[in-house]
Amino acid sequence: MYSVGDTFPALNLQGVNELNDIVHVDVLVPSMWSVVYFYPKDFTFICPTEIAAMDSLKEEADVIGISGDNEFCKIAWKQSNSLIRDIDHILAADCGLKLSEKLGIVDPQENVCLRATYIIDPDGVIQHLSINALDTGRNAEEILRTLKALKAGGLTGCGWSEGDEFVG
Repeated sequence: MYSVGDTFPALNLQGVNELNDIVHVDVLVPSMWSVVYFYPKDFTFICPTEIAAMDSLKEEADVIGISGDNEFCKIAWKQSNSLIRDIDHILAADCGLKLSEKLGIVDPQENVCLRATYIIDPDGVIQHLSINALDTGRNAEEILRTLKALKAGGLTGCGWSEGDEFVG
């Protein structure tokens, strides 16, 4: 399993952008912070709540959501679901779960991605990783707080918020 301090693996995927165009997706954008999050399936109940919330990270990082469903499924889902219809980040297709398997984040019973979230620095190094069970959604506000804390470059205590003093 890849973890904090490891270089996130490069892999090219097909995805769907904010205009519902099928695009080639490089998982990492050079010189930018990235948030790459995985979700189990399109056309589910928890996933669109997370996907909509992840749009709040766009001002701070390149954001990519990934599941094992193909890009055509993602277009159909976006068109039919009001929560994600107007999102401003890419949803990418990890068909065959190659990237998810490489990362070690596939649920063996359900054969879908776990709810994994990676915060990756501009050099491609994983600085944060969290993984939730399939039935538990993530909090995008906490991911944003963690991203800002990592970018701040100091010792940030529990509950640190942007503008707070560093510890020590």
